[in-house]
Amino acid sequence: MSLSIGIVGLPNVGKSTLFNTLTKKQVEASNYPFCTIEPNVGMVTVPDERLEPLAKMSKSAKVVPTYIEFVDIAGLVKGANAGEGLGNQFLANIRECDAVLEVVRDFENSDIHHVDGKIDPDSDRETIDTELLLADMATMTKALERAEKDAKSNKKEEIRLRDVLRKVKEEMENGITVRNIELDKEDEKLIKQFNFLTAKPIIYVLNISDSKVEVDKAKWQKDTLELNIKLENEIASLSEEEQTEYIKELGLSESGLDKLVKKAYEILGLVSFLTTGPEETRAWTVKAGSSAPIAAGRIHTDIQEGFIRAEVINWQDLLNAGSEAAAREKGLIRTEGKDYIIQDGDVCHFLHSK
Repeated sequence: MSLSIGIVGLPNVGKSTLFNTLTKKQVEASNYPFCTIEPNVGMVTVPDERLEPLAKMSKSAKVVPTYIEFVDIAGLVKGANAGEGLGNQFLANIRECDAVLEVVRDFENSDIHHVDGKIDPDSDRETIDTELLLADMATMTKALERAEKDAKSNKKEEIRLRDVLRKVKEEMENGITVRNIELDKEDEKLIKQFNFLTAKPIIYVLNISDSKVEVDKAKWQKDTLELNIKLENEIASLSEEEQTEYIKELGLSESGLDKLVKKAYEILGLVSFLTTGPEETRAWTVKAGSSAPIAAGRIHTDIQEGFIRAEVINWQDLLNAGSEAAAREKGLIRTEGKDYIIQDGDVCHFLHSK
């Protein structure tokens, strides 16, 4: 399952440094606007504390985590929706992503130029959000023009599309992003075809340092993380053992980077199910709400097509039992059919006819 998160923000806010830290893939991160033009793409491991203990129990030959794709998109500037600063190209790159990670500068440093000449996180976030919304309004204008014409056919579905687009347009004109407009599931499906930028899930990363700038907390959504990107980059350059020790010294249970990757996975609406055995212990990604056959198809399409049933146990219950055989003896492994909805942390074995 290839789902991507686009890293966006004004120039010189730490986007490329964050990308380098996330992926350990060195792309240019220089101190001038538009250093990044073509989007850089990297696959990032999703931290999962369940894999190692399961692998140890199963004596697995290897451990295979799941991944998220991050895309480093060049800095946006005011007027991007009208093509300023290569804006059209950058907005097109965002449109191809499934979610947005917006980096906002929240530190003072006279050696690093700010494109607007001042450090104001609230204003920076408003600039980016406004550009995305204005780009959506341009998309909306074209979509609604077409819908108005099509609705003259008096077909029920065409009329409904026109009406929902009218509603969304009105909300947009009041500064409301698409993700924050109240729509029922059917209407959400109708407008999905237009791929509105502000419909995408979003995480805000406040790039902080010791010279942190105070922000208006009431304006920031729940999916906001404070991250000292420079410090995280230093931590990521250490060996795994040194990283663990340093994080403990800071009094933390995990790095800020790990928290970010987990949050990214969460906003994409994903869950992980697990398989374990002598050959490998592996995490598999599915959309939350996926049925057992859909999950089986992540392993192989033949398993989905020939699906008979799934044997399922929570990962912690399996560990507590000590082995699959012990879990069976205790009656902890359940048999589930085609309607079963996969839960995060399920350890699954699929029986199939192919």
